[in-house]
Amino acid sequence: MQAQRIKYLQEEIENFPEDPFNYYALALEYAGSVPAEAERLFGKLISDFPGYLPVYYQAANYYFEKGETGRAEELFLAGIALAEEQKNEKTLRELKGSYSIFKTETDDEF
Repeated sequence: MQAQRIKYLQEEIENFPEDPFNYYALALEYAGSVPAEAERLFGKLISDFPGYLPVYYQAANYYFEKGETGRAEELFLAGIALAEEQKNEKTLRELKGSYSIFKTETDDEF
């Protein structure tokens, strides 16, 4: 099933390369199985589609789970700033809540 979703998303990227959702969905598919590809896609989204807000929550939590706390915090803060700029209250609450958990769990590291 995952292979079919990956193939479908790869085709969608070929057909619609300017749609960030397809890169985002593919990054999420790869996050558990092919980390290097997930990271490449998260990086592409952030560099090529910096206004695509959903990526910040997922990428920050991905790096948090990997133990890359510096990168995770950078993405949380960038996402929070973007959510404020876009006046997206729901995503802002989600990012701030997840960032709060992150800070609590990494408090010893900083």
